Amino acid sequence: MYQILFLLIILFILYLINVYKNKKKRKVFINQIRENWGLPKKNSSFSSNIRNYFLNTSYKNAFHVITDREMSDLDLENLFIYLDRTTSAIGQQFLYYKLRVISSQKIAEKFNTLVNYLNTHKIIREQFQIALHKLNTFEAYDLEKIIHHKIIHKPTLIKYYQILPYLTITTIILGFLNPIFYLFFIPLFFINMIIHYKTKERILFIINSIDVLKKSIFISHFFIKDEFIQTYFEDLSFMDDLKKIKNKMSFIGFEKIPIEDPISLLIWLLIEILKISFTFETLYFYHFIDFINQNKKSIDKLFQFIGEIDTAISTASIKHNNEAICSPKFIDTKKIKIEDLTHPLIVDCVPNSIELDNSSMLLTGSNMSGKTTFIRSVAINTILAQTLNFCYAKSYMAPFIKVSSSIRISDDLLEDTSYFFKEVTTIKEFINTSQKNNFHLFILDEIFKGTNTIERISAGKAILSYLNSANNIVMVSTHDIELADLLKNKKYNLYHFSELIIENKLSFDYKLKKGILKTRNAIKVLELHNYPEEIIEDALITTKRFLK
Repeated sequence: MYQILFLLIILFILYLINVYKNKKKRKVFINQIRENWGLPKKNSSFSSNIRNYFLNTSYKNAFHVITDREMSDLDLENLFIYLDRTTSAIGQQFLYYKLRVISSQKIAEKFNTLVNYLNTHKIIREQFQIALHKLNTFEAYDLEKIIHHKIIHKPTLIKYYQILPYLTITTIILGFLNPIFYLFFIPLFFINMIIHYKTKERILFIINSIDVLKKSIFISHFFIKDEFIQTYFEDLSFMDDLKKIKNKMSFIGFEKIPIEDPISLLIWLLIEILKISFTFETLYFYHFIDFINQNKKSIDKLFQFIGEIDTAISTASIKHNNEAICSPKFIDTKKIKIEDLTHPLIVDCVPNSIELDNSSMLLTGSNMSGKTTFIRSVAINTILAQTLNFCYAKSYMAPFIKVSSSIRISDDLLEDTSYFFKEVTTIKEFINTSQKNNFHLFILDEIFKGTNTIERISAGKAILSYLNSANNIVMVSTHDIELADLLKNKKYNLYHFSELIIENKLSFDYKLKKGILKTRNAIKVLELHNYPEEIIEDALITTKRFLK
């Protein structure tokens, strides 16, 4: 009797210690939330798991999908790392998906109302983040596998598995009559154990997903108590299906071993022995998985529900007290007007303004002067405007527009593809896209630099003239000043970046200027780097010959 009482006291003390630890962890996490609000994550990195929801999802109704080429051209993975202030793995996956799938102007503007609500309601936001923190695990990346993975088929021996529980019960009953029958229980238990863990091994990828699904359903019920959330998410019918899933999950447990909590560990161990003895989990799992397969759409809506809330909190953190950020204004005409545009990944970025009214842009300038960075900045902020509904600018006005880019093209030795051929196929895609009715923004850096000067300029002029039609806006950077003369009367506004040589040092102000670049400093740069005088003189003589 005293031993039992002593054991109960020990268990109660362990329970109190566990409660104290959880409260302490909660307090530490809340302090972290408050300290890091409005700041990028520390030591953030990109995991391939983040892409999985995007890669496995269909985007039939999307306005525009950002391709792998645009991801590379615009450094969007690095941008994602900087923007990611999400709390959960689901939030990370949804944020990545949202950056690559442009839905509609209505959805973008509506999303901003959720961001503003969570930004102004601090207590609610922090409670949401505490709940989302339960999904801040590596296993939480696996929830999307339930949505997208192929259906698990029942093993051919499943009909024989159904006999095993009855054999176990019979052995136990007969053991009461004659203990010798308990000897049969031992090999039967081991057979059941092999089946139990073989099943878990076969379905390992989905075991973690089901545990995450449990937590996600619990968290969604917590979120849905908020009146604004109920109003914002107009269709919450998927919650009824989740309730059915939750009820079925109450009979089954795929949880990880709770090694940190002794009481939970003891309970888990006892339940595990019972599940093995009667093959309950194995049999119920295949029944349960059929039900899961029937409700994948509702689980997908649950994923989006949690992901959108976490993404909105992340966006609110980005916008918090950030004066370099504005909300976009969308118009229905071929016009782009951006004031004090900056690149979010460049520290102390020099702001620049641009206005194109029924026209496109040809940008000249030397290397490192800022040409490519500027056109990247326009493309990045156009995407942010239409996904997260904010821009790194003082003001932004443009149509809801599809973005295509051609910046980082290189030879592919494995595919035996030349630089020029890859550029030809990319620009042919632009030509096909330009014939559609939507607004399009084409970003090009050094068009056809993989071929000779005369044909590069001739083909470049013809293609850029063709692309600049209907609802298409082109922004092209080039070293070819000759293109400026050919395009200035083709509805192309001319801009340039320039450099200065001060006290024999190259200097850039990174300010966008109207007009064509009139200086040629490439040979002077060679001279600054102590190239032999013979080379400099030869280059200057050849330059004068070309300019005659």
